[in-house]
Amino acid sequence: MTVDANVAHNARVWDYWLGGRENYEVDRWVGDEIIGMFPGIVQVARADRLFLARAVAHLAGEAGVRQFLDIGTGLPTEDNTHEVAQRLAPDARVVYVDNDPLVLAHARALLVSRPEGATDYVEADAHDPDAILQAAAKTLDFGRPVAIMLLGLLNFILDTEEAEEVVRRLLDAVPAGSYVVLTHPTDELGGEANAEAIRHWNRQARPPLTTRTRAEISRFLRGLDLLDPGLVTCSRWRPGADGPRPAEVPQYGAVGRKP
Repeated sequence: MTVDANVAHNARVWDYWLGGRENYEVDRWVGDEIIGMFPGIVQVARADRLFLARAVAHLAGEAGVRQFLDIGTGLPTEDNTHEVAQRLAPDARVVYVDNDPLVLAHARALLVSRPEGATDYVEADAHDPDAILQAAAKTLDFGRPVAIMLLGLLNFILDTEEAEEVVRRLLDAVPAGSYVVLTHPTDELGGEANAEAIRHWNRQARPPLTTRTRAEISRFLRGLDLLDPGLVTCSRWRPGADGPRPAEVPQYGAVGRKP
């Protein structure tokens, strides 16, 4: 796969919304069009990133998880999974997975590990969980708990049954005490402006994505014990006690433990 600078791509547009520099003119153009339709998309991107930091901090800290499989990594930014995890647990091991060639080009920024731990990068497609697991096993011990990170990832697997099967296959490969960390866009919290922005995205950018309802997203978490507060707008997943209650964003988030 080669980088196409003429078609907007999710990882680069997301980078633009987060204030990054690893994006092209077409990404900024489409990104600005989406902002014009749904200005809240920038808050969605930021809320999703803050959710990742809070979830990883809880797992590496209180929950004692030392292994993370981050699928759909995206471009490096502040507080990447290994940075958050290894601040609390220097021996944490992290494998990043993506199939975007630009992400691959920047993978070296994701591979700077504390000497006590490890990071690795796997070029693979989320539609092929077996290939992901095989490659990740070079760094992770699947006999010990693993946190499977699926942030903004399953929305790119358009068939819900296939997305469920991907999650099931990943969970089957990890032991009890493992976790799934998930975010997923929805129309339920964003209104018609959000829905129109997503339709525009699917006409102008790649890869195409789908939203799902809370009930549909819950299917990915079957059999897991959800950490409080359950499946909620990701901005309100354990936001901390200081300051006002965060505004809702049309992105659900949850952390579930395999019993």
